Amino acid sequence: MNVIDVTPRPAALSAIVRVLQSRLMSILGVLFILTALKWGTLLFIVHQYETAIVTRFGKIIRTVTTPGLKIKLPIIDKLQRFDKRILAWDGPPTECPTKDKLYIIVDCFARWRISDPFLYYNRLNDERSALSRLDDILGSETRTAVAAHDLVEIIRVTKGRKPLRDEELEKSGTLLPSSIPDIEFGRGKIEKQITERTRQKIADFGIELLDERFKRSKYNPAVAEKIIERMSSERHQIAARFRSEGRGEAANISGQKESDVASISSTATKNALETEGKADAEAASIYAAAFNPPDAQELYSFLRSLDVMRVAFEKDTTAVISTNSDLGRMLKSMAEATAPTKPTH
Repeated sequence: MNVIDVTPRPAALSAIVRVLQSRLMSILGVLFILTALKWGTLLFIVHQYETAIVTRFGKIIRTVTTPGLKIKLPIIDKLQRFDKRILAWDGPPTECPTKDKLYIIVDCFARWRISDPFLYYNRLNDERSALSRLDDILGSETRTAVAAHDLVEIIRVTKGRKPLRDEELEKSGTLLPSSIPDIEFGRGKIEKQITERTRQKIADFGIELLDERFKRSKYNPAVAEKIIERMSSERHQIAARFRSEGRGEAANISGQKESDVASISSTATKNALETEGKADAEAASIYAAAFNPPDAQELYSFLRSLDVMRVAFEKDTTAVISTNSDLGRMLKSMAEATAPTKPTH
């Protein structure tokens, strides 16, 4: 039996091992680099609008504020990104009482930004925690500020406001308020107070509050219905007063009209009677002047007698008249006047 010895010499074996190791390490190195580049475990990009914090085993080792391509150790280094832009906070509506015991619902909004990323990461860690903390602090300060002021201070902005006046309503006798309640602070100053107090409290969290404003202020729905009913009742009262004043004015106008009509009618009747009296007087004077002479008096007596006879002897009438009466003498004279004359021989 022939036995072949294939055992390599020590020098050749060492060379082969070195070749394999060098190729394996090269391949592993290339794969490691490709994996690091693919998954971002070695390189990362910081944008202009953000700040990055690199932590190693939970401890901050550096803060990156300049934009560009940066390097970190894979696996053991962790990257935390924070926005440097102005962020929005839109809080939930808050129900709170005012100083004058009126319950309103206040809806606010604010603008904030991260001023200290190191402190922000240690105290809050992420934006959700920051918004939750702003909800608590801004909500508390808003309720405190609203409770310390009257409703007019929460609503009004300008001081020395003058009410609008309607000349027609004033002429009708409707009284309007000569002034409206003035304000001491106003909504703008109250918003600034809330901003300053909140800014002091959140400075320890690495947050800077830029501004806080009231977005909406309204009554509680249960209270709003009662207020609307009260306002409606007031409007109805004013309308009823207007109608009552209108009816009174209409009655005055109607009464004045009747008075004017009676005055005009009385004056016209007086003038008519005066004119009629003057006409009768003038007619009487004319008659008197006409019948004053003796001939006129005799003519008048004759005419009157004719009128009497015409009435008395309107139809077949038999009358016994004395010849000594005026009527008898007149008839006798008429008969003589109408009798034919006898011829003379």
